[in-house]
Formats: sequence, C-alpha cells, structure tokens
Amino acid sequence: MSKSALFIMHKAKPGQREQVRQIWQKHLQPQIAGNTGHQAYFYCYDDNDPDMICVFQLYAHRNDAQEFVQQPWYQAYLAEVTPLLVGESQFRSATPFWMKDSAA
Repeated sequence: MSKSALFIMHKAKPGQREQVRQIWQKHLQPQIAGNTGHQAYFYCYDDNDPDMICVFQLYAHRNDAQEFVQQPWYQAYLAEVTPLLVGESQFRSATPFWMKDSAA
C-alpha cells in the first residue's frame, strides 16, 4: 500500500487554540480542500486539554506530505502560527495496514 498517514499534535498557548484554528483556516484549509493528495483530513480539538489540537491526515502517496509542506503558502502559515504554539508540534507518520472505506 502506498498510502501514508500522519498524526500531529499541536499545543496552543493558553487560550489561543481558536486563533490557531483561524490561522489554519486562512492558510491551509483552502489548500487541503483542493489537494488531491489528501484523501482524508481531520482537524480536531482534544476533549481533555483545552489547548491541544489533534490532526489526522491520510495521503494517497507517501511523498504527498513532503510536497505539501514545501509550498510557499505553508511557510506563511508557519510564520503566523508558530508564535501561538508551545514548543515543537509532535508528528507521527504511519503506514496504513487496514482501512474501512465508508464510501463503499
């Protein structure tokens, strides 16, 4: 299987999670919506931490994630969002072994 999954955890500064989401919506959401490499994308708020953001992405091909973050608009997103985050975001890449296809 050539698909690739990515799990990301972002920790916003206290009370800044909504502002982080607004920056994500401004810079990334339109790009993700039109990106054929993203087969699934979930932007979630952690239910147990009011400052944590959890993201799950499913890419059609392993190199699609790297290609996505190399675009110039991604750097604009990072420049605006980084001051609102605590420390480094956590990234975990994974190879899907089995998936339920709800479209079938």
